[in-house]
Amino acid sequence: MTTSFSQIYETLKAKNRALVLGVGEGLIRKVEQQFVRHSLIGDRKFFEPEQFDWIPELEANWHKIRQELDHILQHRDELPNFQDIAKDEYRITKDDRWKTYFFYAFGIEMEQNCSRCPETTRLLKNIPNMTTAFFSILLPHKQIPEHKGVYKGIIRYHLGLKVPEPKTSCGICVGGETRNWAEGKSLIFDDLYRHSAWNNSDDVRVVLFVDFLRPVARPYNLFNQMIMRLISWSPYVQDGKARQDQWDERLEALLGKGKPRLD
Repeated sequence: MTTSFSQIYETLKAKNRALVLGVGEGLIRKVEQQFVRHSLIGDRKFFEPEQFDWIPELEANWHKIRQELDHILQHRDELPNFQDIAKDEYRITKDDRWKTYFFYAFGIEMEQNCSRCPETTRLLKNIPNMTTAFFSILLPHKQIPEHKGVYKGIIRYHLGLKVPEPKTSCGICVGGETRNWAEGKSLIFDDLYRHSAWNNSDDVRVVLFVDFLRPVARPYNLFNQMIMRLISWSPYVQDGKARQDQWDERLEALLGKGKPRLD
């Protein structure tokens, strides 16, 4: 009997979080081993910004992204919580202190959100093989418990946009190694390592959160692209898109028809 991808993916998200894409977990894990072996950036917890030629443009334009973010934050209380969009993430967050503003999710564009932040969207489109991107907004004293990703084919990127002082009041620990965000600076890490994050300050912390495909040699890059395409077709992602659309309607009612004015 053939097991559908959607059934397997729901098992992934709701039960054991193992990456099983119809051809079996064992085979996928073997492919992941090849991703590591043929990785063009090595295999480590944190990566260096110098390894990615698109990062300088993002860092050089972070003030423009921050400007668009500031307009969005005027409606902070109306933004969806992370678990409002990704319902299975109730295991790591249940309160209203992790707000989100999604631009892309597994390659699916959130058109209204993108239209309100044209400069941010332009810069995101320059990131090779970008799959997911959103403003990740941690309200004061929010703690995200230790958790891990599900797939070695993804690398995670954070660009600091709004970081409270002292900088040590906010941080992320990946595989036992702690880093702190800084405005206009990048953190890049492998989310398959167990990681946690926190904002122990009295202010809001915001990063531009981006997932992109791990750079690997051919033909393994094609396998990586295929797997992510399958994920984008899953009910898990499509349901999240539907929930995001509902939140968009609420936000559109507040913002009106147009994009936020930037003057």
